[in-house]
Amino acid sequence: MAATKIEASNIAAGAVASTGFTSVQVFTAASTWTRPTDITKVIVEVQGGGGGGSSGNGLGWWPGAGGGGSYVKQFIDVSSIATATLVVGSAGSGGAPGSGTAGGTTSWTDGTNTISCLGGAPGEYNAPHGNGGLGGVATAAGATWLVNGQNGAQGYQYGLGGSSPLGQGGVGWNYDYSVGPPATGYGGGGAGGKGPESTRHGGAGTSGIVIVWEYK
Repeated sequence: MAATKIEASNIAAGAVASTGFTSVQVFTAASTWTRPTDITKVIVEVQGGGGGGSSGNGLGWWPGAGGGGSYVKQFIDVSSIATATLVVGSAGSGGAPGSGTAGGTTSWTDGTNTISCLGGAPGEYNAPHGNGGLGGVATAAGATWLVNGQNGAQGYQYGLGGSSPLGQGGVGWNYDYSVGPPATGYGGGGAGGKGPESTRHGGAGTSGIVIVWEYK
């Protein structure tokens, strides 16, 4: 489902206040946000996708983990804004075998404000020590909170995937040969897979998300 909306009246019993929080919309796919009647302000959370981890290299060792996606929380006065275009970053896939793929960019664009949260880079296959992917970088003028994604770990650091404010990186391996665990939540990087490249594939990252908190 691309969008989920929760009304304040369904969150707590009693009448909805004439001002203040009214509803929240959650977007997990590309969509258009349309300003509801009487809404004048929003708090937007934008999370980029997480990168995928690599498989083990040609020697069966040292996988690189995927980086976490970047995140922005921003207050926006939408009194004169009717719509915003939303893009939700995809999850990076794990190397099967080989390097992973990058997480996708998540963005909010309304004609006045532009928020762009890059996804995490993938873990690299057959690189020295299994290079981890860099965390995504966010850009947003006037952001209330801007957090770049966490870097994915190198192979000798147990292939731990990079985390994000809304997601946990894949937990990595602990000496034993294993397939790289996937990330959880939103924007986490996948762990690297340790062992023979043909069977110990990298873990997948998780996709991005946009959350819009709406206020009268």
